Amino acid sequence: MSNEGKCIDIAGGVIKCSLCRADAALFKTLKIKRYYLCANCGAVMLGPDFYLSAEAEKSRYLAHQNNVEDPGYQKFVEPIVNAVKTEFGREDKGLDFGCGPGPVISKLLKDEGYDIRLYDPLFCDDIEALRSNYNYIVCCEVIEHFARPAEEFGKLRSLLKACGKLFCMTYIYDSSIDFDNWHYKNDTTHIIFYSLKTLEWIRCNFNFKSMRITGRLIEFSI
Repeated sequence: MSNEGKCIDIAGGVIKCSLCRADAALFKTLKIKRYYLCANCGAVMLGPDFYLSAEAEKSRYLAHQNNVEDPGYQKFVEPIVNAVKTEFGREDKGLDFGCGPGPVISKLLKDEGYDIRLYDPLFCDDIEALRSNYNYIVCCEVIEHFARPAEEFGKLRSLLKACGKLFCMTYIYDSSIDFDNWHYKNDTTHIIFYSLKTLEWIRCNFNFKSMRITGRLIEFSI
């Protein structure tokens, strides 16, 4: 979620995929921004020259609607909250990874007695939270912000207990989407977009036993 260690953008040619490190070729140039497509894992990524600074990224997050009491915000995260409640109980330990300034998922689960901890590199940099293991981890509207997705998914996988689950929510890209006019890529903090091929690559390469996708909700199981 920062631009440290970013790969080199060779003026519109080929870059290394930030996820699988294969070559990613120029896919789109929209205004001044360049996007790249990895033929190996199917990820689409913004050229790293166009990443925001950490300060600008934080300001952008603070501009979002972050009121945990807002019914619309609560409705938006409902799929991931319901998935946790279906699969896990109050005795299980959870982590809200990338919780942001308005941790609505944690609020809703804690209201029902769930044990869930917060972590966010900008808003809740609790390093101790990354030294525990969890039955489940939630990442709601987080993975599209990963500048180093391989590192982040490796970290998340390592934090899960046996039979644990990683719940992610993001919009999944496919070729039927008009990328030029796709609203999701217009958020300046969104720098990588996942296709079904990408998600399957993640499942295989990070040793998840299974993956289930329901709309925007992706569930990785070990």
